[in-house]
Amino acid sequence: LAHMTCSIWTVDPTATKTLMVFHNTYGSWSWIGGHADGERDLEQVALRELEEETGVADARIVPCGPGNIFSLEVLTVDGHEKRGRYVSSHVHLNVTYLAVASPDDPLRVKPDENSGVRWMDLDEALAASTEPWMRDRIYRKLVDKLAAVDLEMRR
Repeated sequence: LAHMTCSIWTVDPTATKTLMVFHNTYGSWSWIGGHADGERDLEQVALRELEEETGVADARIVPCGPGNIFSLEVLTVDGHEKRGRYVSSHVHLNVTYLAVASPDDPLRVKPDENSGVRWMDLDEALAASTEPWMRDRIYRKLVDKLAAVDLEMRR
């Protein structure tokens, strides 16, 4: 009924662009993340997901508070088909980290999960999401929180 998941909101060094993937299951541009699958080091899970889904291997986590956690979410997931099998509705207990990466790093898709990876201006990223609840409640929150950590990222 519930899974522990990690997401990683990845921005460029100027914090004006974020890295998004076109998520095949949801048919929308979205953040990067995945299931922790019993792993306890959630920060490493987030970094692993970033590398697996985008090819970016040299990102650094931005210290944002206790445990370097940027945000916490409880996300509902509607039932859907994944790899030819039905996945019933469930909840993701999600930990989000903030990372900085270079937009010059080579990008690649992970065809079984996404069909696009690209850097977008923050407003463009919000507009590209076709999931209103995620866009308006989660991605908007993350963009707004960037202002509070901007100086720390530049160190």
